[in-house]
Amino acid sequence: MSNDFVCWKCGEQLKGVILPMSRREECHKCHADQHVCKMCEFFSKQGRCDEERAESVSDPERANFCDYFKPTSDAFRSADLEKAREAKRKLAALFGDPEPDFSDD
Repeated sequence: MSNDFVCWKCGEQLKGVILPMSRREECHKCHADQHVCKMCEFFSKQGRCDEERAESVSDPERANFCDYFKPTSDAFRSADLEKAREAKRKLAALFGDPEPDFSDD
């Protein structure tokens, strides 16, 4: 079975993802791991796992072996990306650096 998802980090379309999703699945654009907590339907907006039987994972953005992982199609949050970009712009301005290039985000 083949499904289409978007990368949780950059929003790029992930073509031809086969379920169950492999732990090695990654975005072809930003190379972010996809079998991660942030791509799972059990990951809450508060930044924690709502699946009570799942083991704790130290980094929700790194690939893991969670048996309860269930990919979601709405993991990408463009508002979060824009907040991160704005923070990088402010830091660059604070230190007198040139504005960051987000063309490869």
